[in-house]
Amino acid sequence: MKVLRHEEFEEGCKANCNGPYDGKWSKTMIGYGPEDNHFVVELTYNYGINSYKLGNDFLGITIQSSQVIDNAKRHNWPIKKENHLNVIEAPGGYKFYLINEPQPINKDPVQKVALASSALQRSVDYWNKLCGMKIYSESEGTCLLGFPDDQCKLELHGINQPVDHAKAFGRIAFSVPKDDLPSIEQKIKESNETILTPLVSLDTPGKATVQVVILADPDGHEICFVGDEAFRQLSKVDPHGDTLLEKAMESDKSDEWFAKKGLSKAEG
Repeated sequence: MKVLRHEEFEEGCKANCNGPYDGKWSKTMIGYGPEDNHFVVELTYNYGINSYKLGNDFLGITIQSSQVIDNAKRHNWPIKKENHLNVIEAPGGYKFYLINEPQPINKDPVQKVALASSALQRSVDYWNKLCGMKIYSESEGTCLLGFPDDQCKLELHGINQPVDHAKAFGRIAFSVPKDDLPSIEQKIKESNETILTPLVSLDTPGKATVQVVILADPDGHEICFVGDEAFRQLSKVDPHGDTLLEKAMESDKSDEWFAKKGLSKAEG
């Protein structure tokens, strides 16, 4: 994946973009291509936080790429087997399921993102009937949904137990026409579902101001709908993204701070 852009912030976001934390933080957008037509991971870093307790909410990302498997082997990264797929874990414990086929050239290698559901049919109804996602396939215990046919899909897994978000705090974001945001918010209100952040404008210094409405599905999975017109300006690939990230990591003295307290930042 490539670094698409990196941004630093001195205080928490009014839409809780960095979770329930008020201090300095950064976000780095990582993906196989621009956000206009690729699924992109937003890596959120809260300065001074050395670990996050993971829940059972986020189940993993599936990527079609034999190259990732080759990279893992070359760097001695542990590869496990699960449901006939190769699996690697990121340092924080998040799983990546790897399909051992050539990485597509003109298509996003990220095929789907999996979330847990405590009551599958209710979750499917929410994402399908309220959020407008198309159902692509259903099987015992799972449902695959999406918007355009050629983009990353959402796979819901029924786990028959409560969904625990613990302390990691993540959300899925979609861009839609700005004029659609009020009707999305109204539909959720009329359905008596949860609105975490009512329609609000978020300023990014020196960049576009975007409008967002942030929801929560029946299991508390956060969903951000953002106005597409401003987001296209905000999400342009920054050619200096790598440099900004390297500079931020070099100036981060948190390892020293934890060492003075007799702790290791790498410890869970």
